[in-house]
Amino acid sequence: MLIDRNKLIGDVKRTHIEKFLRDVANGKTAIDEKTKKHGRVIVKGGKGTATRTVRLLGGIFSYAVNNSYLKTNPRTGVKLYADKKNERFLSTSELENLGDALRTAETIGLPWKLKDREKSKHLPTNEDNRREIMSPSVIAAIKLLMLTGCRVSEILKLRWSEVDFENAWLNLPDSKTGAKRIILGKSSLEILSNLPQTGIFVIAGANPQRPRSDLKRPWKRIIEYADLNDLRLHDLRHTYASIGAASGMGLSMVGKLLGHASPSTTQRYSHFADDPLRRASDEIDNKIASAMGD
Repeated sequence: MLIDRNKLIGDVKRTHIEKFLRDVANGKTAIDEKTKKHGRVIVKGGKGTATRTVRLLGGIFSYAVNNSYLKTNPRTGVKLYADKKNERFLSTSELENLGDALRTAETIGLPWKLKDREKSKHLPTNEDNRREIMSPSVIAAIKLLMLTGCRVSEILKLRWSEVDFENAWLNLPDSKTGAKRIILGKSSLEILSNLPQTGIFVIAGANPQRPRSDLKRPWKRIIEYADLNDLRLHDLRHTYASIGAASGMGLSMVGKLLGHASPSTTQRYSHFADDPLRRASDEIDNKIASAMGD
């Protein structure tokens, strides 16, 4: 049976796009299935995914209009869900504060945050006992999130068998977008090399044969000490991407480092990619003005 692609595209209406948007947002298109021997595809849906997908569809339909496959774009007029406004990117000074907090947590420990109802007579008399030293695995997990741009689940579920010290990368068989390889820098390799291999997981829990379940409590203590109370663990991934984009490496390369399945996902960092161009523009401006004696 032959399908007329012009008729097929032409049958898509605004109402179809709106229904698709709702279905993705409500998780009706979610899948979790294996691909090949070790691969896996996990798609959860949600409002953010729905908005990005429909925007991508709009771009495809615009191409169809420009090439006379369509007379109008069915995406026009579709009201999208509002973009999240809570994405955080750490500034240089905030990175310094977080680094100081991690060093304190790892060495002398973070001071207790006392509650008003606690009476001083119940406190340890020795001030050193009023501090909490974080475990090396907790500090390592947070630093690896900062240095690799990995998702929290990817680091917490990381197995030693997936760490390739010789080639300096991580082989993740089961990430959100399927199997992927994470390239490790010198600092990441040093962190991994200094961790004891007590079980099958890099960030071991109380039971060495099981991974640590989360980082919520130590993370809360660390960001409070660093005065970064609105910072989420996932914002470390955003920071990694924003620094990469601002360094002039290009959004395509940033997307590959993060393991994005679609280029549209990396577009949120496009404003950082303008920084190298601005620096180049300023340099040319300064040289010309200087030569002219301005």
